[in-house]
Amino acid sequence: MKNDLRARFQVNPSKKFRLRDRDPEDTAHVTDKDMALAIQQKNTQKLADLHDLLYAGQKNAILILLQGMDAAGKDGTIKHVMSGVNPTGCTVTSFKVPTPEEASHDFLWRIHRAVPPKGYMGIFNRSHYEDVLVVRVHKLVAPPIWKARYKRINDFEHLLTDNGVVLLKFFLHISKDEQKRRFDQRREDPNKNWKISDADTRERTFWDDYQDAYQDALDECSTDAAPWYVVPANKKWFRNLAVSQIIVDAMSDLKMKYPTRQPEPKPKPSS
Repeated sequence: MKNDLRARFQVNPSKKFRLRDRDPEDTAHVTDKDMALAIQQKNTQKLADLHDLLYAGQKNAILILLQGMDAAGKDGTIKHVMSGVNPTGCTVTSFKVPTPEEASHDFLWRIHRAVPPKGYMGIFNRSHYEDVLVVRVHKLVAPPIWKARYKRINDFEHLLTDNGVVLLKFFLHISKDEQKRRFDQRREDPNKNWKISDADTRERTFWDDYQDAYQDALDECSTDAAPWYVVPANKKWFRNLAVSQIIVDAMSDLKMKYPTRQPEPKPKPSS
């Protein structure tokens, strides 16, 4: 399965991308849920080992971006896929409505300051892409402003990758019907109904607008250095398998090794 899922779900920078061609029910011919869970558990251990190598080597940083419609599973992906990662070397940042301080700077300011240093892994729950998504859908800025941000984003991401940041961008792709099913489940579950609000229901009326906005963001900002991966997320078990496999494969490609201990200098003989 190594590299197969990366190739299957990557947004090819050299081809026109159409989100409607991607099936949120796709499981890449993996039909056995138990087998998928077993593979994911192995990936959990592999990811823990690779994270230790990353932390020890201090040569690269890993930045994982999770985007998706409400209820696509961003929190669930973090919980299940990253369960073996040592929290000492990992940070999770959730980007919500900008604070007054953040809004007084350029749109990338709050993003750049949250990028992990070398040796660390960072996970973004939502990201700088909100500034070409929600601001576009709700007309918070004029079209010339958000359209210019595609180039700003690509330049910013190239800056990161040129400095040793491995950027893994995941769009968790669910259908509108699956989102409704998950919303209904949340309302009925006393342990989860706090996660659903009237605002979530109102946002569903903008579904088509968000799909158009994601279509353009994925098409404009999938590059060779920082490609997008559109992961089918209607099946949670396959979503977790695909994300974990892609991360493990990308980190394995770094061919990391533990640094060798340098011998201590011999004391000079006394005169």
